[in-house]
Amino acid sequence: MDTDLWLGSKVRKRQIPRLWVFTGEVGAGKTLTCQHLVEEAREQGWNVAGILSPGVYQEGYKVAIEAVDLRRGERRLLARRRKTGEVAGVHTREWWFDPAALAWGNTVFETAVPCDLLVVDEVGPLELEYGQGWVAALAALASRAYRLGVVVLRPSLLPLAARWAPVHVLAIRQPNPALRLPDLMG
Repeated sequence: MDTDLWLGSKVRKRQIPRLWVFTGEVGAGKTLTCQHLVEEAREQGWNVAGILSPGVYQEGYKVAIEAVDLRRGERRLLARRRKTGEVAGVHTREWWFDPAALAWGNTVFETAVPCDLLVVDEVGPLELEYGQGWVAALAALASRAYRLGVVVLRPSLLPLAARWAPVHVLAIRQPNPALRLPDLMG
């Protein structure tokens, strides 16, 4: 579907785009569920944008996080396990984030909308509590310049999702390849 045509009809009909929060514990399958939706959307000719953040594993242990630009296919190493005592740079308790990859991700989100499917995998304490990380993703979500938006968010941060009201929440306990776009649009 042509994004400009869809956005034009959205404005005329005053439709509010659907926004879903996928939530679940670490390793529940949130990213994999997003990947299935991205594949389906592409098969249907949707304009897909945003970032998917798959884990990088060594011997079954998550050692890093990649970021994949869904529109261009470009990949960057976003984060690695934080070393004991490491305090420099942007970090959480477990992860150290590459400043260049964060800046690149913000550029991706600044140009992500308008689109049909916007995926933000994921926002966390950096963005929602500290105003760091992918702050441009928050603006892209708030713009509502998409047909369907999916944002990945940890359960502990769900109360902060109220900023995007109206929003729908789906708890993911395992990857869900059976979840389809019509399930989220209806």
